[in-house]
Amino acid sequence: MPIETERPEEKSVSDSRRKAIPGMAGITNTMEPELAAPNVQEHWLDLPDGRMRYLKAGSGPPLILIHGLMGYSFSWRFTIPALAPYATVYAVDNLGAGLSTLYEGTRKECTVRRTAERVLEFADAANIQQFDLLGTSHGGGVAIMTASICAEKNNHRLRRLILVAPVNPWSRHGKRLAPFIGSPFGSILFRNTIERWRSLDNLLLRRLFGDESKIPPDSLEGYRMPVIKNNGFRHGSRIVKNWTADLSALESALPKTRDYPTLLIWGTRDRAVDFASAEPLRRSFGDARLVALEGVGHLPYEEAPEDFNRALIEFLTETPSSQ
Repeated sequence: MPIETERPEEKSVSDSRRKAIPGMAGITNTMEPELAAPNVQEHWLDLPDGRMRYLKAGSGPPLILIHGLMGYSFSWRFTIPALAPYATVYAVDNLGAGLSTLYEGTRKECTVRRTAERVLEFADAANIQQFDLLGTSHGGGVAIMTASICAEKNNHRLRRLILVAPVNPWSRHGKRLAPFIGSPFGSILFRNTIERWRSLDNLLLRRLFGDESKIPPDSLEGYRMPVIKNNGFRHGSRIVKNWTADLSALESALPKTRDYPTLLIWGTRDRAVDFASAEPLRRSFGDARLVALEGVGHLPYEEAPEDFNRALIEFLTETPSSQ
């Protein structure tokens, strides 16, 4: 049975601890004082396929945050303090990503559906009865699949979806590149160039922003940390091996998610998931609104955090909290 564990030093994250955890430095002063999270706690859960790390903060209706490919809870360092007054925020490191451990025997099980099932296992283990779900990029696909699974089982625990530039069947970006990287040859090439040549990290990061001058100074170091400590690129390559099959699975899953109130947030200069796919995706839902952030790239929660957080808070406070 999954259980929650907490190391003696992993209770409330103090100012001194924030400096030791990538993305936590300055978390209490990245927003106005009234939006600052009073406490951010680091927790660990033992799940069937591994040991999951997550950050928790705030009070109110539960909101689970799912990061994208090569991301982790660090991605939400500007989001957590803004949302904490309105929600109990759970920012997970998916198994195999960030600092979370994926057990050896389950490392091949990195499909979007299995990752979605682990989100529900996390909710069970953390005793989260009902929740809203926010996913970005690949994590947006995971969020869609999680909603589909809940609908299949007539499970009403998921209330609303927030999708930030999610992978989807209408986006032409990545349809060829991701399967190539996941191939045996592409995987070797990937690990012998980008994984080893640190200068290419900066190039990739710049492509994810509409305005390179808005890249936060801690981003590069923060995203490198799981690569160094947890073989992050190897886990990412396992995910992209399933990319074509996962897109097909998402296409089948989308009709089941139609009834969930949904917020879509997209940067108009997204070079990872085509902004042109936002409108056909929006039409897949019966009740969905699209917030387009002009000139912003693939990571709006880092490039335009104030606009991003404002849209989230409006959705969370104006939409009924139960279906």
